[in-house]
Amino acid sequence: MQSFLVSTGVVALAEIGDKTQLLSLILAARYRKPLPIILGILLATLVNHAGAGGIGAWLSTALSPNILNWAVVASFALMAGWILIPDKLDEDEITLPKRQMGVFATTVFAFFLAEMGDKTQVVTIALAARFHDFLPVVAGTTLGMMLANVPVIYLGSRFADRLPTKAVHIVASIIFLVLGGLALANAINGTPLLG
Repeated sequence: MQSFLVSTGVVALAEIGDKTQLLSLILAARYRKPLPIILGILLATLVNHAGAGGIGAWLSTALSPNILNWAVVASFALMAGWILIPDKLDEDEITLPKRQMGVFATTVFAFFLAEMGDKTQVVTIALAARFHDFLPVVAGTTLGMMLANVPVIYLGSRFADRLPTKAVHIVASIIFLVLGGLALANAINGTPLLG
């Protein structure tokens, strides 16, 4: 349960002001069909995070516990800094399919591509490696994405403009530092990461 709750909370915070949240806002404004956009985001996130969670789970078995401990420390430290860099997304940067597709398929395509190499994908890899718990991590990171994106789709810029994005990113950065500190204690003591 811990891996699910941590994954949900960390990704929901990390997603605030992220380029994929900005993409959600743009898709909602362009198409004005919330349900297919939400379902498209859900599918794209599930596929993307399942792949990321699979990589994290594989790393947790492929790397020695000592190397894994230090890799997790490094990834959380990097995320603590990365989360403080604001994302920007212009409509011109959105990759949309060349041929006409429905709102759902367009959302899946655009969101999946935008999520590649994104903060939340990297976090999913690190959390799956840290917790050795594929399903709860993927379920948690996916729920976190939905918690951050669904209100933006329905409430649009009225909601997004009122969020204290900088403060939310500072809180997320602190959480990453705490997780990194816990992983550092394990790395220094040579204790394997526990789920």
